[in-house]
Amino acid sequence: MSQRPSVIRQTILTPIVLIAALLVMAALTYYFGSRAFNRTAVEMFINIMIVVGLYAFVGNSGLLSFGHISFMCLGAYMTAWLTIPPVMKSITLKGLPVWLLHTQLPMWIATPISGFFAALIALIIGRIIMRLSGIAASIATFGLLGVVNNIYSNWDSVTGGQGSIVGIPPTMNVWTGWIGAAVAIVIAYLYAISRSGLALRATRDEAVAASASGIDIVRERLIAFVVSAFIIGLAGALYAHFLSIVNPGSFYLRTTFVTLSMLVVGGMYSLTGAVVGVVAMSVLIELFRNLEKGVSFGSHTVALPNGVQEIAIGIITIVILMYLPTGLTRNLEFRWRGWPLQRRLQRPAQTALKELN
Repeated sequence: MSQRPSVIRQTILTPIVLIAALLVMAALTYYFGSRAFNRTAVEMFINIMIVVGLYAFVGNSGLLSFGHISFMCLGAYMTAWLTIPPVMKSITLKGLPVWLLHTQLPMWIATPISGFFAALIALIIGRIIMRLSGIAASIATFGLLGVVNNIYSNWDSVTGGQGSIVGIPPTMNVWTGWIGAAVAIVIAYLYAISRSGLALRATRDEAVAASASGIDIVRERLIAFVVSAFIIGLAGALYAHFLSIVNPGSFYLRTTFVTLSMLVVGGMYSLTGAVVGVVAMSVLIELFRNLEKGVSFGSHTVALPNGVQEIAIGIITIVILMYLPTGLTRNLEFRWRGWPLQRRLQRPAQTALKELN
């Protein structure tokens, strides 16, 4: 226990630098960016929340999850139920409980409630899924994604079915997006340096040794699952306020694979990698999006076919896995000594066990 303060001093630079860098991006976007560029920046901040939430579970447990976007869906719909005017809900969402039909909360109250709702569902479902390991756990999370999507796509009186729910207050801006990303980074960092985070990383790399040391693997995975669901639930709520509409199709396969690609490209065992991966992929996605719209060369306009964006993301992910399997950051973090990237999180089992003892 005496060594824990030194670990905190070595890693505190990570959230400070990341949040400061994102603050600079937010300020430059706000003062110099166009309206369209501001929306792109807000979307990037929301993606940072999602990928950082994925890192909190995937990066610390080593289990690949395909189901975390379902928590984004839960958060988005909960904030819709809480913030849409009661008159509109009584017309389109007649199946809601009476108390929810007559409730209208501001975004800053509805958003954390949405996060806690996603975390509660994760706690209930995770008690079953976290008993699985390896590919079985990944398949189970994919099943969770399918179940949530089907429920929200067909429960017409509560979710509007496959149609869109409208009337969510459009209260998002670049500063709100930055605050959301900063909160996600702080939560993920605090979890990573906690006793539970150290224990989970020990089970990730040396499951037998960790179990022999008295670590409850299922319990530690469940804690990470709930923490990550809370972060992604917050992201879903902010995304709903960003679009001001929600529908189940926004929280399914495309979002799942894009956010996982961002985590892989940056480095899935690194908080820095989670943020760097989102920024890098956001730039590429915006580039291909503009190329699909067309680029003018004098009197001629050249445009890439629709769908090139998704193809490019897939190719980039494959190339990164082939030549940089640890991502752009090589699974490294910022630390005080050896600026800028020196702290390895690839195999922290021995250190983690030492800290726990």
